Parts: sequence; C-alpha cells; structure tokens
Amino acid sequence: MIIVTGGTGFIGSNLVAGLEEAGLKRIVICDSLGTEDKWKNIAKRRLHNVIPPSRLLEYLDEHADEVEAIFHMGAISSTTEKDADLIIETNFVLTRTLWNWCSRNKVRFIYASSAATYGDGNIGFEDKDTPDFLSALRPLNPYGWSKHLMDRYASGIVYKEEEGGTPPQWCGLKFFNVYGPNEYHKGDQMSVVCKLYPQVAAGATARLFKSHNPEYEDGGQLRDFVYVKDCVDVMLWLFQNKDVNGLFNIGTGEARSFKDLALATFKAANMKEKIQYFDMPVELRGRYQYFTQATMEKLRAAGYTKEFTSLEDGIHDYVVNYMSKSDDQYR
Repeated sequence: MIIVTGGTGFIGSNLVAGLEEAGLKRIVICDSLGTEDKWKNIAKRRLHNVIPPSRLLEYLDEHADEVEAIFHMGAISSTTEKDADLIIETNFVLTRTLWNWCSRNKVRFIYASSAATYGDGNIGFEDKDTPDFLSALRPLNPYGWSKHLMDRYASGIVYKEEEGGTPPQWCGLKFFNVYGPNEYHKGDQMSVVCKLYPQVAAGATARLFKSHNPEYEDGGQLRDFVYVKDCVDVMLWLFQNKDVNGLFNIGTGEARSFKDLALATFKAANMKEKIQYFDMPVELRGRYQYFTQATMEKLRAAGYTKEFTSLEDGIHDYVVNYMSKSDDQYR
C-alpha cells in the first residue's frame, strides 16, 4: 500500500498518475476535496481508498503492516499565506508526526520540501543536509520557513540519532518552480505559464512583473522551471532505489527568464508575441527571489541519469496536450 497525502493536489495527483502507470495497485489518497473541482485531478485514477486528513493517523495505525511508503505532498503551499500558526501546524508538525510514525513502523517516507527554504539565494542553492549549512539559510516567508524547519528536524536526527531515529528510507524534495497539468485549482498560486496561457490563447497581451532590481531587466528575473512530469520521474526513481536518502533539489539545473517562458507559451499556442510589464505589488518586493537555480550534482551522484525536459518542450506539451483541450485537460 502506498499513501499519498495531498493526492488530489498538483504534484500529488501527478504522482498518483505516475504510480498507477508504473503498475502500483494499492494507492491511497489522503486529502480534502472541498467543494470545487479538485476531484477532477484524480478522476481517471483507479484508487484503493480516499481518506480525509482527520483520519490519516487512525488509518495508518489500522494498516501499519500494509503500508510500504508514504509520499507526503500535502501542505499549505501558498507563499503569501500569513497565518503562521496554521502553516506550522500543517507543514511542520504533521510532517514531523508522519516522520516519527514511519520511523517507528519501518515505513519509507518521501516528503515535499521547497526551494523557498533557500531564501534570497545569497548562499547558493546547494542541497546539503548538514545542520551547520541548514542553520545558515534564511527563508523569506512563513511557507519557506515551515519547510525549512522540517529539513532541519530531519537533518538533526540523521546526524545526532535523536528521538526515534529515521525511516528506512527518507527523502526531502526541494521542488523549484514546478508547472504542468492539474494545477488549475490553485488560483493565484498557479504557475506563470498556467496564468499566461488564457491571455495568450485569447490574443491578448501577456502581463509580467517589472523588475525592481537594477541587475535584472523587466522579464529577466530568473527561475529554475521544472516540468511536473520530471518531478514524478524523480519520485518514482527514488521509490525504486530505497537505499537513497537525504535532501535533494528537484529542478533542471538551468535558470530561465520569465520572458523566455512567455515566448515559449506564445510559440506553443501559435500566437503572435505581445508582452506588457507591470509593477510588482509593494508587499512582494522585499521577499521576491530574482534568481533560483538548482544544483543537481547530488541527485546525479546518487544515480539519477534521466534528462530533464527543456522549458520549451515542457510548455509545448502542457499547452498542446492539456491546456488547449478543455475536454481532457487533466492528467
């Protein structure tokens, strides 16, 4: 049995699709479906069970002898959420609880961390998991801090053998800027390409933030954009290689500009390029990342060899095979 928390969300539902395609039969989703259309993200899947978060620990205890691994993708993922108590309870306390449950019950544990843990990136984007390195990171928002707390907790146990030890396999995945199908429910937290496509398809002008940093031109802000299908491939590889442990960046290793992203979207939609730049909200300027780029040497050294999808190819697949098909836009 495989448990996927946040299994109806963006990355979680893509992972569920990948697990099913890999031949896994007993997939259990833990998530809140709500009153919107998030259920469509898993409408094509054959599932063993769907349980609400309020029943997760009870369900785990009932099926402790059957659970092989937990993929913990569930979280408050909004970088603009201000309720720090809610964020910590959801993103840190629950993750820590699941870690300890997996340690006690000898269940493998793979959880979602974030590139937001690196803060403004002034000490780089190297996925070290030593306590000294992690203690130097300064996330820019409560979301990044909550993920960072879990990384530090895991690192502390690994290096000091505190408390209940570690799960038989543990991986914390520092996702960079992920885009792809099944993110339509995320509202303002959708990827930029998902926000741009409706404008582009309608023949309107694509709107991007101006730069408020003299080192970057408008649209020249750089991100490591990674296609969600690549994220799934890495997670499936980790599942197949249970001796691999630690914190790992999940990006491409190549920073690209938002202008590059917009131009790729116009090309995939076969539309004429039109871009307008507008002022970034004042409240975002002091905690805005102008550059992210994953270092991927650690994952490569662990044995992962598959190439990552280029920005142009990823956007083409996303636009042509999902966003442009309103009758079948979900993976």
